[in-house]
This record gives sequence, structure tokens and C-alpha cells, in this order.
Amino acid sequence: MAAMQETDVIILGTGAAGMAAALAAHETGAEVLLVEQHDRIGGTSAISGGVIWVADNPRMRAAGMDDTPEDALAYFRSLDHGDLVDETLEAFVDRGPEALAFLESIDALKVAVLPGYPDYYLDRPGAKPEGSRALDHDLFALAELGDWAAKIYAIEEPKPLMLRETPLGGAASLPPPHVLGQRMELRQCGFGQAMVARLLKACLTRGIEPMLGVTTKRLLREGARITGIEAERGSQPLTLHARRGVVIATGGFEWDAELRQTFLRGPVTAPASPPTASGGGLKLAMQAGAKLGNMTSAWWAPTLVTPDAPWASGEQRAQIILIERTVPHSIMVNRSGQRFCNEAANYSALGGVFHQFDPASYDYRNLPAYLIFDAQYAARYPLGTRQPGQPIPDWVMRADTLEGLAQQIGLEGAVLAETVARFNSHADAGHDPDFGRGTSAYDHFYGDRSREGTAVTLGTIREAPFYAVEIHSGLLGTNGGPRTDGRARILDHDGAVIPGLLGAGNAIACPTGGIYAGAGGTLGPALTFGYIAGRTAARANASS
Repeated sequence: MAAMQETDVIILGTGAAGMAAALAAHETGAEVLLVEQHDRIGGTSAISGGVIWVADNPRMRAAGMDDTPEDALAYFRSLDHGDLVDETLEAFVDRGPEALAFLESIDALKVAVLPGYPDYYLDRPGAKPEGSRALDHDLFALAELGDWAAKIYAIEEPKPLMLRETPLGGAASLPPPHVLGQRMELRQCGFGQAMVARLLKACLTRGIEPMLGVTTKRLLREGARITGIEAERGSQPLTLHARRGVVIATGGFEWDAELRQTFLRGPVTAPASPPTASGGGLKLAMQAGAKLGNMTSAWWAPTLVTPDAPWASGEQRAQIILIERTVPHSIMVNRSGQRFCNEAANYSALGGVFHQFDPASYDYRNLPAYLIFDAQYAARYPLGTRQPGQPIPDWVMRADTLEGLAQQIGLEGAVLAETVARFNSHADAGHDPDFGRGTSAYDHFYGDRSREGTAVTLGTIREAPFYAVEIHSGLLGTNGGPRTDGRARILDHDGAVIPGLLGAGNAIACPTGGIYAGAGGTLGPALTFGYIAGRTAARANASS
């Protein structure tokens, strides 16, 4: 016989969106159950950089930085290719500051402006070249969570620093080793780990203990209204009833091969997200008759597979490539041995270049792709988790000549040598006429800031040995799913609200469409719509 439990609001998923929804519902007066399919908390949020993009946010205001909702809306609409919906976009822009202020007020977040981190499309109206919309997390001491700390996803790989202290966040170098050592002893963490840990502590403080290992089989309905879930925990059936609503915040669908093949617009060979993003929430929404949106879109990113460090569950692991393709002495080439893009461009937009289809070969012209670099790069810059001065991993291909390197990766030696020679001439001249690398302020952000001008990103590839590593068509997560209204209520095929069903995070059609406005463009909407969903659900009655 199935175990039964009743509450006001059921939240599915313990990422940033799910925990924000749980906190908002609780603080609005609702009894909450926070349900997680896996045995760990946080999912994609926990392994992320944790940056939050919100226009006109409280930290900006406190620092006297100017921004307006009108600027933010103009910025998004200048990038629209038909996937924006006014109601949800405006809800995100208008209520994002409110959501952050709420979460800060209950100690669920502690953030600061990420200095100088620009928006990604600086030629568009409303963009902020000086940054300030992107927020970073202060350190969090895991000891505050007791035994719950061990339940955060991938916490075995702690990150004892804030993003703004790293080259990823604009710093010239990392904090000294003794500082990092002290933080490791104190079990302090930053990045998405700090975000998830603080959200979790805020939940636990309020008696909201996540129910782990709960697999939702189907949504329960009474007439048109969603009234709970039918699930399993271990091998035991479980029925959970929700008096006011169910919030789907289970993450994306990129690890479900069938859903990925059905919906995404181009190949995905190596997601950077953890394998928890398997589309469970999307399937539940489809079963309920939800209208879908943004289904061909994702938070695209070039990725690097680290074959010597798979996920604990055995799946292939990949990480986003940022610095590696932006600093000097490196380029990317395609299957023809030729450059095909501005390597330093923002990662979400750059993802589209891997989807270029060649009708003559009936294949994707820029896959496989390779990062090519030399001994100058190896001495100065990182590669994945490998830091300068450490040995280059064995899975990286190397040769004493470019022709020899080309042979290893199946390219024509003369073509690769010609490509590198052309790039070297441009680097010597300080100008890239082929793809404009180094002309944008964003191009400089991840470059070598000890250099001046375009030299922060342009540098020759001349010193042997030469190296190559495959770059994959990856993503940080999908951003399509059920459509919602501005109150985070999921809509049916006819655009009517499905009573009792709400959504947030990568499990829904993102309020910003497929537009990655700047660093934190995933977590800003996720936290905001989590907050909106929680408050909407808590205030619902049997007819809403």
C-alpha cells in the first residue's frame, strides 16, 4: 500500500529554482515539501559558476550603479529572433530585483557585483559594458550544514574561492596557496556550491528538509486541477497530495538521448551539466498537456571532455571552455584544419557555429573541432583543471611539428600549417581581419590582462611542442519546456492555465527565450521564476 502525505505546495527539484520556490512558498505562509529524484542536492546549480544576472539588482543600487527595466527590455528585444514572450520577459525583468532582495533578506543568498563583467552583446541598446548586472557569491562554510553538506552534488570537489578571485571572474591570478589551504581546512566554498549551500541552509532553518530519492511517476489530477504526485521512494510507492500546487523545477532534458534528438536544433556531443538533467519534469508537463516553447534552444557552449575524470555515476564528463580559447597562443580549427570563428566570442552564441550544416558533405562542417596551442600556451595558461606548470594530460595530442600534429588528428598537415601561419601574421600585426578576435570588450575579459590591446587574446603559435585537444558541441543546459504565464503557471495547448501546476528554471521555456544576456543568464531567470512560482502557489486556492 502506498504511503500518503499531504501538504500545501510540492516542489520537484532541489536546484536554485526549486529551493527558491520552496522558500518563497514557505515565507508566504504555505506548508512545503521539497522533493528530489536523486540522492544529492543542487544538480546543475551546484556545479555551476553560480553567477546571477539580474538587471537593476539590489547590489547595483547599493553601489550607485545606474540601470532601468526599460534598458534591460530594450537589450533583450534587440536580440529577439521570435522566441520572446512579453509577459514572461517583463515578469523576469520587473521581479528579478524583488526576488534577489527577498532571498538576501532571509540569508538564502549573499552576493556581490562581479567587477567589470560586461554584458555579452555590447553593441545593443541597453547593454552595460561596465558590468554590474552579474553577481557573484561570497564564501560559505559547509560546517554550517552539518551532515547535509555531504549531500550537495559534487561537493567532494570543493571550490574554496569566489569567482571574482579567479581569471574566470576577471582577477589576474588566484589567491595564494596558503589562503586556499586555510579555506579548505575551514571547508569554505564559493561558486554554485556556495549558492546551493546557502539556499539549503535557509530551507533547513525553516524545517524544509529535502526528500531525496523520490522518483515522480505521474501527476495526480482532480478534473482539470493538478493535486499532487504519484511516486516511488526506493521500492516503495508514495502518494503526495498538494492542496495548492505542484512546482516543476527539475532541470533540463539534455541527458535524455531521445528528447535531445527530438527537440534540439543541432548536435550535442558533450553536455557540461551533470547527468541529473534527464527531462523528468518535461515529461510530466507533456503528460499534463502543457504547451511547449524554446524546444530547439539551449545554453550552448563549447566543451572539453575530461576522460580521466568521469562523473561518479560513470557518465562522460565535460566542462565549458572559456579561458583556453581566449588567451594568446591558441586557436580552434575544424575538420578541414581551418579557423571558423572568433574563438574569444561569448560561449552561448559561439555554440551555434557548431550547428552549421554543409549540404555538400551532408554533415556538420565544424565538427569535430580542435583547440590548437603551443609550448608558450602550456607554460602560461590552464587547460581544464590542469594549471600552468603542471604536466599536460596524456589524453592531449602533441607533436614537435604542426604537420605531425595534423597527422595525429586526421587533418592535412599543409592546411593546418597554413592556417597557423596566417593566424600568426595577424597576431604579429595585432589585428584579426578574418574573425575580429580582440575587437570586443568581451573578447578581452577572459584574455591575458597582463598584456595590452588585442595582445590579451592574440598571440602566435610558434614554439614546439604543439598540442591539440578535441572541442565538443556542448551546453550548460536546455532552456525549453512548458510555457508559463508571468505568474509561473504552466499553460496548456490552448494557452489556458493548468490549475495547480507551475514551473521554474531549466524545466520551463526560459523567460528570456534563447537569449543568454550575460554571465548568470540562466540563474537569474531560474531564481526569479522560482520565487514567483513559490509565491503564486502559496496564494492559490482550489480554483486557481
